[in-house]
Amino acid sequence: MEREREKERIRVSKELLEAKRIEEENERKRLLAFRKAEKEEERRAREKIRQKVEEDKCRLTNIMDMVEKRVSTMWHIFRNWTKEKYQIFDKRVNVGTYGHDHSDGNGLAQVGECRREKEGDRHVLQAERRRKLGLPPVDPDSAKPSTPVVEEKKSSLPVRPATKTDQMRDCLRSLKQNHKDDEAKVKTAFNTLLTYVKNAAVNPNEEKFRKIRLTNATFQARVGALKGGIEFLELCGFEKVEGGEFLFLPRDKVDMAVLSSAGTELNSAINNPFFGVL
Repeated sequence: MEREREKERIRVSKELLEAKRIEEENERKRLLAFRKAEKEEERRAREKIRQKVEEDKCRLTNIMDMVEKRVSTMWHIFRNWTKEKYQIFDKRVNVGTYGHDHSDGNGLAQVGECRREKEGDRHVLQAERRRKLGLPPVDPDSAKPSTPVVEEKKSSLPVRPATKTDQMRDCLRSLKQNHKDDEAKVKTAFNTLLTYVKNAAVNPNEEKFRKIRLTNATFQARVGALKGGIEFLELCGFEKVEGGEFLFLPRDKVDMAVLSSAGTELNSAINNPFFGVL
């Protein structure tokens, strides 16, 4: 009886060991399969990245070739245009007063000689005519009329006075350049100014939209603390009143054209990324 129990215990132990071995073998196979799938996924990802890089490289090469061709074409067009301009200029310079082409070296000398011959013939005929009339001969040098000095008229273009729109644009540009290190603050100031301008234009009869307290903390943080903010509102018609405590736009000074121009300039400053760069 004891021997049978021992045999049964040994058999159960062997079965447990075999089951454990099979489980470990299956776990090892699953681990190998997982690693193989992981490596395959990594390989496919690397292949996709490589293909994308190759496509981008080909696309960039094509773009560079196209740009190079366009630049070359524009350079040839500019060179031909410049060449034609120089040819026209040289032709105008080389054509003399009497319509002769002086592009050769002897042209100017021939024209000068022709002029001298004509001057000499004229003086001879004049002396012969005076001799026949019994008049004394005239010194050719003294007979030359004095050449009047013609003063060149200095053409001066009228200076166009700076318009209100130009002043607004310069004010906004100065504001952005003075605070170029804080782009967010500049954009907030522009949007706040646009809100004030819109409120005054849409509700001109409402005094609360035409009056701003300068000591208001929000106004100071967004507009008042930035150099150029208050100046822009003054260009829109706002005035300092009550000892400089308020900015006020009188009802009779509400100019819709000025407010419209201010809104246009503010929209341009907000939406144009290159505004105030130069």
